[in-house]
Amino acid sequence: MPSSSQALALVSFALLLICSTPLLADAQQSPAAPDVCADPSLDSACHNVPKALRLKLIAIPTILISSVIGVCLPLFARSVPALQPDRSLFSIVKAFASGVILATGYMHVLPDSFNNLTSPCLPKKPWGDFSFTAFVAMLAAIFTLMVDSLMLTFYNRKKGGASGPSSAVVADHESPEQGGHWHSHGHGHGHGVAVADGAEAGKMQLRRNRVVVQVLEMGIVVHSVVIGLGMGASQSVCTIRPLVAAMCFHQMFEGMGLGGCILQAEYGMKMKAGLVFFFSTTTPFGIALGLALTKVYKDNSPTALIVVGLLNAASAGLLHYMALVELLAADFMGPKLQGSVRLQLICLTAVLLGAGGMSVMAKWA
Repeated sequence: MPSSSQALALVSFALLLICSTPLLADAQQSPAAPDVCADPSLDSACHNVPKALRLKLIAIPTILISSVIGVCLPLFARSVPALQPDRSLFSIVKAFASGVILATGYMHVLPDSFNNLTSPCLPKKPWGDFSFTAFVAMLAAIFTLMVDSLMLTFYNRKKGGASGPSSAVVADHESPEQGGHWHSHGHGHGHGVAVADGAEAGKMQLRRNRVVVQVLEMGIVVHSVVIGLGMGASQSVCTIRPLVAAMCFHQMFEGMGLGGCILQAEYGMKMKAGLVFFFSTTTPFGIALGLALTKVYKDNSPTALIVVGLLNAASAGLLHYMALVELLAADFMGPKLQGSVRLQLICLTAVLLGAGGMSVMAKWA
C-alpha cells in the first residue's frame, strides 16, 4: 500500500512539472527588468558568504536533531500510560500537532507559493492573469482524496469479500414469538458477527491510518526539501539566522503530528525507522543540496520561481486536506470526542494553540 500511494504522488508531481514546461520556456524568454530581479543580498550588509556557510553547517545537525526528537516523541509515548492512543491526553496532543500541520499549509507553504508565482520576475502573461497557486492547491487536494479513497477500496477488496452482516442482523432481530431456542441462537450468532464486524472495522481503520501516514509524509517531505533548498542557496546572514531557530521549532512540532499518525498506523520497526529517517533528513538534505547548487540555483530565477511555486502549491493542497479531513475531522467526528463536550473544547483549544503558534512562526520561516 505505501508504495502504490507514493507512486501515484510521484506521478502527479511529474505530470505537474511536465505540464509547466511550456510556461517555464515562456518565462525564460521574457525576463523581467534586472533591477527588479537582482539578488538584493548582493548589495546588502547581510551578504556574508563565510558567516552564511557557518550558519548553514550549524543548521544541518540542529534541524536534524529537532526533527528526530519531534517525530520520535509520540513513538516513545507507548511507555507512558497517559499518552496511550486511547487516552484523552493523546487526543489533545494530536489535536495540537494537527493544528501545527494545518497552519503549515495555510501560513507557510501557500503564501510562499503565491509569492513565487506572482513575482515581478515572471512575465505577467500568464502568471499575472490566473491564480495558479489556488488552482494547483485545489487539484492537489482532489488528487489526495482520490488516492485516499482508491487505496482503501483496492486494499479492502484485496482482503476478500467477507459475508455481509445482513443475515446476522435478521437472526438477531427475530421476533420473540419464535421461541427461546431460536432467540438464543440468533443472539449468539449476532454477537459473534458483531465481534467479527468490529475486528474488520479495526483492520479498515488501520489501513486508513497507513494511507494517511504515507500521503501526509509526502506533502511534508516536498515542503521540507523546498525550504531547505532555499536556505542552503541563500547567502544572507539576516535571512538564515532567524530561519534556523524557526525551522527547529517548525520541524519539531510538525514531527509530533506525523509521529502521532505513525503510532496509530502500527507499523513494524523497519517501516517506522524508514518514515522517521525520511522526515528527519529531508530539510538537511535540502540545505546540503542548496549549498551544492549555490552557484547555479537562484531563488529569483524564473525557472526556480515556477518549479518551487508549483510544488509549494501542491504541497499546500495536500496538507490542507490531510489536516482538515484525515486528522481533525476524523477525530472530532469520532465517537471518543463526540462522547465528551469537555474533551472537544479542550482539543479545539489545542488546535488553536498549535495553529496560532505556527502562524506566529511564519514571520521568520
